[in-house]
Amino acid sequence: MLSTILESLYLKVLVNIVVQRESTLVHIELCSKKGIVDEVSTEFNTTLLNNQMYDFISEYIKESPYFYISILDTSIVQGAIPTCEKNKLSYYYDLSMSEYKCFDNKWNFYTAKNDIHQIEREYEDIGIDMIFSPFVILANFFQDKINNNLAMYALVQDGFISVAVFENSQLLYAEHLDMLTGDENEDILLNENIEEDLDLDSGIDLEDIDVDEGDINSLDEFGDIEDLDSLEDIDEFSDNKDVEEELYESDKILPEDEENEAFNEDYQRFSLMQSAVANFYRDDKYESRFIENVYIADCAGVTNDLKKYLEEEMFFNVYVRRADLGVEVCELAKMELGL
Repeated sequence: MLSTILESLYLKVLVNIVVQRESTLVHIELCSKKGIVDEVSTEFNTTLLNNQMYDFISEYIKESPYFYISILDTSIVQGAIPTCEKNKLSYYYDLSMSEYKCFDNKWNFYTAKNDIHQIEREYEDIGIDMIFSPFVILANFFQDKINNNLAMYALVQDGFISVAVFENSQLLYAEHLDMLTGDENEDILLNENIEEDLDLDSGIDLEDIDVDEGDINSLDEFGDIEDLDSLEDIDEFSDNKDVEEELYESDKILPEDEENEAFNEDYQRFSLMQSAVANFYRDDKYESRFIENVYIADCAGVTNDLKKYLEEEMFFNVYVRRADLGVEVCELAKMELGL
């Protein structure tokens, strides 16, 4: 009782850390019972906890004994599997070297134990209270969509893409894709003519897709692809919060070198997502379904090229929402703490 009274006298300080490719974003919210009292976001030119970041965080957490530090898991070895039944886990992935947790009694997300320990060691000076999976971020961010019919969802970060396929809130497939590893293994773009590479023949062979016969019948609808832009076809997505994703167009004007870099990255993102879709269709472990709709949580500032590739080369209906990862991590922290 006394502890509850004392707790009510202090603000809760929520520190949320997102490590990016070459920098770290720190988003902090100060909360009372009535809501957010103050918030601040700062980006540091480091991927490790340095003195500047430590001092910045310390200034806020010293204001209250009730502070909580969360971080987004950017481990390379992580993912999600479509079951929580212990006797079925090994069918999808060997979790003996991983930490894993069931989400909503429906599916598991996991991370390599070594990566978890590495995160804890790197931030031992301030301590980490919560580590959040990008797949949980994805499920929470699109919670208004995953309860509906089949769709693919992608969380696009700076250097990573987390892809998941949901049908009526049940996970069917998930994959965490590392763009940095892709950069090391292959030289993509622009020494070649990219437009020649954007050939549907080099993509997924639909003849190889092992899906239900009923799903294959939906291929007949490709002939009506030009009608997808009509208001009737997108009416089910036309509530206010989805206006931005339906009408998404890149409004950024970049210098030529930055524009080329963004073009390169979006083509790479398209290639990785195309590969993930192929894996979902062809791997016998997963219950393949024919995907028509793709929802992208854009945390990296993608251009409209990514949307265009997915629509024109794979015939998807693509909807993009901008997202702030620091804010989304904080939302999960508040849910965890019951705020």
